[in-house]
Amino acid sequence: MASDTADIRNGAVLNIDGQLWTVIEFQHVKPGKGGAFVRTKLKNVTTGKTVDRTYNAGAKIEITNVDRRDYQYLYQDGADFVFMDTSDYDQITVSGDTVGDATNFMLENQMVNIAIHDGTPLYIELPPSVVLEITYTEPGLQGDRSSAGTKPATLETGYEIHVPLFIENYTKFKVDTLDVSYLGRVNV
Repeated sequence: MASDTADIRNGAVLNIDGQLWTVIEFQHVKPGKGGAFVRTKLKNVTTGKTVDRTYNAGAKIEITNVDRRDYQYLYQDGADFVFMDTSDYDQITVSGDTVGDATNFMLENQMVNIAIHDGTPLYIELPPSVVLEITYTEPGLQGDRSSAGTKPATLETGYEIHVPLFIENYTKFKVDTLDVSYLGRVNV
């Protein structure tokens, strides 16, 4: 779909030289001298590479239509992952390469958002935070509530994260899926 830079939004998918790029950030800039321009940060949908790109205001760009739907993660099948569309119960299989690092934070029955273009899953978007349980961490120091110290902890997905020293085994807590940080304990 032919558009111009005024149509750039976060999450829009641009087709640049046959490759699909997601807009992570954009900023319309109107300097005192010279013409206005749009500064963007783009992420390649297939490789995950990010680049900064600047367009003159009004430049023609190609925005691609991407279907984003909520899916429920069902199970892993070898290197692939099976998801179900909760609106019509259709199942799709997504390759492990496409799922990528999201596997570190996915549990069965978890809801995710999958972007699909021409029937091909492009990427998986996790919720901003997920609740996971620690299966193993070294014993903490009782009474140490300082935020300065951290220790490694293994999550129920097998992924390792750093948590405050006072956290113990089998603690459920919120994890920020964007920057992989500890957000606090959850009482269940």
